[in-house]
Order: sequence, then structure tokens, then C-alpha cells
Amino acid sequence: MKKGIYKILRGAFLVSDDSFKNWRFIIFISVLALIMIASSHSADKKVYQIARLKNEVSEMRSAFIDGRSRLMKLKMESGVVKIMEEKGIAPSAIPPKKIKVKSQN
Repeated sequence: MKKGIYKILRGAFLVSDDSFKNWRFIIFISVLALIMIASSHSADKKVYQIARLKNEVSEMRSAFIDGRSRLMKLKMESGVVKIMEEKGIAPSAIPPKKIKVKSQN
């Protein structure tokens, strides 16, 4: 038991006659570890990008709602009347009449 542990600690399995199999396995495990690390970094990058895009969407949504509410206030009749009175234009006291045109066929 002690000899087996000493061989592993000394690295005898890496320099023995049949060490080629061991080196292939170690290189294979190392490549798999590198692929796993790269995949993890890629996933983290995507998570940060998703969070950034969500924040951007919420900012744009709030800007849209703010613009829509300002537009609604500008389109209100009382707001239009107030702006027109500042320019010297008053609303008509006479209600509009509908004009009907008959075709001459």
C-alpha cells in the first residue's frame, strides 16, 4: 500500500515503460478541463449580456411610456386650446356644419 502511494507521489507512473497510456489519458483530461472552462466562461458572458439587454429594454419601455403620456397630454383639447390662445387663435363659437355634396350623374 505504501509503495503504491509513493509511486504515485513520485510520479513513477509518468516515467515507466508503459507511461504513454497514462500521458494520453492526462492530456485527454486536460483538454476536457479546458473545454469545460471555456464553456463556463461563454455561459457567464451570455448571462451578463442577457442582464444588460433586459436593463436596456426596461429603460426603453419607460422612455416609451413617458413619451406616450406626454403625447396624450399634448393631444388633449384643453392643452391645444391653451397653446392656441397663446398664439392668438381662439376656438370658434359657432359649431361646425356638415356639407353634403351630391354627385351630378
